[in-house]
Amino acid sequence: MSALCVSALHKHYQLDSIRVPALIDINLQIQPARFTVISGPSGSGKTTLLNLIGCIDRADEGEITIAGQNVKQLNDQALADFRLRHIGFIFQNFNLLPVLNAFENIEYPLILAKIPASQRKARVLELLAAVGLADKARHLPGQLSGGQRQRVAIARALATSPQWVLADEPTANLDSQTGAAIIQLMRQMQQELKISFVFSSHDPQVLAAADDAIFIRDGRIVNTTSNSINAQQAEVIA
Repeated sequence: MSALCVSALHKHYQLDSIRVPALIDINLQIQPARFTVISGPSGSGKTTLLNLIGCIDRADEGEITIAGQNVKQLNDQALADFRLRHIGFIFQNFNLLPVLNAFENIEYPLILAKIPASQRKARVLELLAAVGLADKARHLPGQLSGGQRQRVAIARALATSPQWVLADEPTANLDSQTGAAIIQLMRQMQQELKISFVFSSHDPQVLAAADDAIFIRDGRIVNTTSNSINAQQAEVIA
């Protein structure tokens, strides 16, 4: 698996007549099969960077290569197909479809990927068991706790066996105990499946679990570090 490479990346947003810089000359490599956290204060640009890496948004300038593909070369349809097959997403608000039960939410990306029904069923049941929700397959999101909903979201992100899983503040809406359990689950899945997790987060628990951390402030990378760090170290570095 190749590294995720970002080169000379710039992103601006238009606010009325003002052009506001969100990311400024971002250059980095994120190694595969690692637990990597992009951290920084609110408004620092970490979610913007994650959205660009995840092909949800496009940069104004620069290039991103993920899963061996320079995504700048893809049109919108090809980009959507690439995203479906190579990148999984976990959101802080879970983003589960409320009218679909846990099984159906996990199955949905497999339907989009045109996976046959028998294979879909086996894959969803496997993932439900892996995240500890084998008995919740027919429960709607509204019938699940926040931690259980995030477990469904993790299973959905893994459904198509992506090389990269991106998580935007995955513990932000969870209490500390539930958040710790979710981090442990994601770490376990990352190690067992040998896939790459990239988070945007300022949660000390997520930072403490990271293999690598990238600190961003005012749209610029201000520091990087490898191996686990604690919250006090993170505050000093950032």
